[in-house]
This record gives sequence, C-alpha cells and structure tokens, in this order.
Amino acid sequence: MVTITLDGKQLEVDGKRTIIEAAREHGIEIPHFCWHPKLSVAGNCRICLVEVEKLPKLVIACATQVADGMVVHTNTPKVVNAREAVMEFLLINHPLDCPICDEAGECKLQDYAYKLSVGYSRFDENKVHKPKRVALGPHVMLDTERCIMCSRCVRFCEEIAHKPQLTFSQRGDHVELTTFPGEQLDNPYSMNTIDICPVGALTSRDFRFKARVWEMSATETVCPGCARGCNMYSWVRNNEILRQTPRFNPEVNEYWMCDAGRLGTFKHVNSDGRIKAPLMKKDAGVVEVGWDEAISRVVSEIRTFRKNFAAIGSAYATNEDNYLFQKFAREVLGTKHIDFMRHVVEGEQDDILLREDKTPNSLGAVEVGVRPKDGGLSFDGIVKAIKERQIKAMYIIDDNVAINPTVAAALQKLEFLVVNSSLENETTRLADVVLPSSTFAERHGTFTNFQGRVQRIRPSVATLEQDRALDGFAMSRLDAFGTPHDRWAKGVKRDARPTWRIIAAIASAMGTKYKYNTSEDVFNELASTVGSFKGMSYRKLGSWGMKLKAGVAVPA
Repeated sequence: MVTITLDGKQLEVDGKRTIIEAAREHGIEIPHFCWHPKLSVAGNCRICLVEVEKLPKLVIACATQVADGMVVHTNTPKVVNAREAVMEFLLINHPLDCPICDEAGECKLQDYAYKLSVGYSRFDENKVHKPKRVALGPHVMLDTERCIMCSRCVRFCEEIAHKPQLTFSQRGDHVELTTFPGEQLDNPYSMNTIDICPVGALTSRDFRFKARVWEMSATETVCPGCARGCNMYSWVRNNEILRQTPRFNPEVNEYWMCDAGRLGTFKHVNSDGRIKAPLMKKDAGVVEVGWDEAISRVVSEIRTFRKNFAAIGSAYATNEDNYLFQKFAREVLGTKHIDFMRHVVEGEQDDILLREDKTPNSLGAVEVGVRPKDGGLSFDGIVKAIKERQIKAMYIIDDNVAINPTVAAALQKLEFLVVNSSLENETTRLADVVLPSSTFAERHGTFTNFQGRVQRIRPSVATLEQDRALDGFAMSRLDAFGTPHDRWAKGVKRDARPTWRIIAAIASAMGTKYKYNTSEDVFNELASTVGSFKGMSYRKLGSWGMKLKAGVAVPA
C-alpha cells in the first residue's frame, strides 16, 4: 500500500494501481473514453490528463502508476484547458447527430461536451464525411463519422472474445474502423462492442431507433439463456422488452454477455404466440376457459388419477416454482416420480461465458428436490413407464418436453396431461388443460447457476394481476410522468401467473392450504427447509447473489 494525495485528500491505495483506478476506488471520477477496467491500456484519447506535482508535463491517469507520496490534481486550470483542447479536437469532425442517435442519454461524448467543453466551436471548415451505415456483422451497425478511435471495440475482440475481427484503416482524420478483409464482426460476443463504445458509433441492428433511453425502465435481472446466469438489465417501454444489456457482476459475467442471451431470451415474452387464457380440451376441441373452470378440471382429474401421476419440473422455472412443485407433487399428487428434462447442447461451451446447459436453473431444481427419491423414476424411467401404461397422468411445468419425438409419442398415451406454459408449443398441443404461466420477465424469483450462485430475477413486464407502481417495478420517466399522448403503443398485459401461484391455487382447491402471498414467502420456507439455502433471504441476495456452500449460504 502507498499513500497519495488526490485533490487534497490523502488516500491509502494499492501500489499496483494506476491513478484512474485509485481515484475510482475512492469515488473520484476522472474523465475517460478509451480506458476500460477489463481491457488493456491504450492511452489514446488523452481526456484523462491530470497534473502530478514534480513532473514537468500533464500525464494520462490511465497509464500512470501511483507512487508513495505522489500528489495529483485533477481540476487545475492547466488540466481543464487540456481537456477542453481534447474535446475540441474530438468534436471538430463529429456530426451533430444527438437528436437521432441511439446513444443519446448514455453517451460519454455528449456528457463531456456539456461538462468539459468550451461550448462553442472555432472550426469553420467542412467536416470530414465518412460512411454512415456500415453493417459490420449480423448484429452491429457502424456509423463511421461518430467513431472517436478509442479502440475499445478492437481490444475487446482481441482480448476478451479472442476473435481479432476489427481494426483501423487510413490515416489522420480519415481513419475508419473496419473489419479485416474477408471478416465480419460475428463472434458470439460481438454486441458487447456496442456497450463499451463511448459514443454512438456502434449500435444494435435489433434495437436501432426503437426508443430513447429515458423512455425505458431498466430492471436488474438474470439471463435465462444458459447455466451461467449472466446478470443483465431488461429495458422496457410500453410493457414490452426492447433490449437486454449486461450488468456488472465480478463473480459471474463481469461486464459481458453473449449475443444469444441478449437477443434470444426475450423475444418470446413479446410474442403473439403467448397463451392468452387457460385452455381446455372439450368435445368441440380446445377452447379458452376461465381460471376457476380450468382449476376445477385439474382438481377433478387429480382426484381420479392420484398416485398414478408423474411430475415434471423445469430447469427454466425458478427455485420457488420448483420447490413448491415438488412439495405439491409429493403431498397432493401422491407421487414420488419427480424429475425434469435436461437441455444440454454438447460443443456449445467456451472458456468465456457460454455453457452447454441451456437452462438457467438445473442445479437449483436438483437442490430444491425436483429429482427422484425413495424409488421414484427418473425422467427416462417416467417416459418408459408411460409407454407401459404404468403412469396414467402427468403435470408438466414451464418446459416443452415434447420437442423430443420419443417423449411426444409417450405423452400421447396419457389419460390426462396438464401443462403450465407461457407459449403454445408441442407439449401444450398434447395437453388436456393448459394454464398460462408467466415468463422470467414477469415474475419475482431466483435461479441457481452452475457455480451454485443463487441470484434474483425481477419482473420488468407487468401482467394483468400486477401494477408497475404498486409491485415495485423499475420505473422510467415515461412510466412515472408520461401521459397517453407520449405513448405510440398501448402496453399489453397478459393473463399469466407465476407457476408457484398456480400450484398454490390448485392445492387450495384440493383442501391443502399453502399460505403464500408472494414468491418471497415461498423462498423463506425453502431457505428454512433446504440445507444449502439456509441463511438466505431476498434482502441478503442483493444484486450479486449468494453461493451455496456445504449447506450454508456464503455472501458474494
């Protein structure tokens, strides 16, 4: 440890830190464009210049290591003038695109132009014009005029994604970001370049021009795309998810997120294929019915087939859903045949984030009891028993198990099948009763990733039984202060319920009273019952979660 003086404050810092790192650790923000905490130092933007006593010139804070006794000034007239000069150079050829730029509202150049620039331009010549719409790859669009050559995206591809696909060409004020000849920006993490771009040069081809940042709410949640459980923000406008971006968690995904999780896990939430109401097979075919009628039918069939049931949980469902489901299966259905289907895609794993297990909660499902015990059958054993007519009825939650042809053929032999699902799929088309369940974006709950880290998911999209204000949703300025005239689309609220609530309603109708009002009530019981969750609570999980360890929860 060394002692430095930063803007008159004496600080004790790690001697291996640079000035910018030491300042950030003590809540002092030094302006920067090219520096990023997880990338190598480039030192080419020069906006982080600071004054160090006894040195003849200003130094860049991102590349200057602290030393014992060092005295640093970040806001002297000399530093302020240098920053103004840097901003003036950056803005000479930068287009005035703020009114149409997707980055507006979260743009470092825009922020620094207000805070650090002189507020006017001495440049009277014509600006250098460059290509405005360059598709670098399937997901990323480049506006070459906006690029300030910070090289963050180049370094990310080389150092984090291990796919050197970007470079600079030309010289001077004609420099352009481009891909290497014959290459395109198509690595599995390409959209992280959008997040780390400090200006609006790189934008999402999926999200472009859909909404302003201040019109959307940003909800802390977890990606359900694989067993990694990347932390992310879900961005919502008019009750519709428009984009997902990574949220920093040093124990899980740091600053990054794969393109598949970012784009492939929320489209179904907004889909027209959502189940709009409970469905029931009748003589006239499949018809929409009310919740009371659907639950009454399920209760009747449970009484008929009790102890001839099998229960299939889900690695897509939360810990709360799976815990209550296995409890319900044993106490109400009277079965010990409880398991879930694994979704492992061999070869789709790397050393960065991607996992072969394409579900967010397979470890959690096992931990809370969705597994065969006391002679119960495994998933494959259940399928075989159905074929042999030993199992006559089944309850499936939140998984399309019939995507497997062998399983689909077995399900057709059942005398009764009830399914909780948010989307119409191969499994729901075989069901006698379908109960519409909410998606990960519409419920509170927890997932347990492959590391054994229990993390919270939070609702960003409201259903019919929820209210954005009353249920503690993240609120954008549009949500809080907008009028009907500010909205070009009316948000759709779907008639879906979390699986734990559906199960509790069925149990109640059967005469078994489950006294849960919220998912937190379920989690508290789970934490008091399941050894590896002991000591946990929603409050203690916080933003980064807690890890299961030898039956005791250990804070992150």
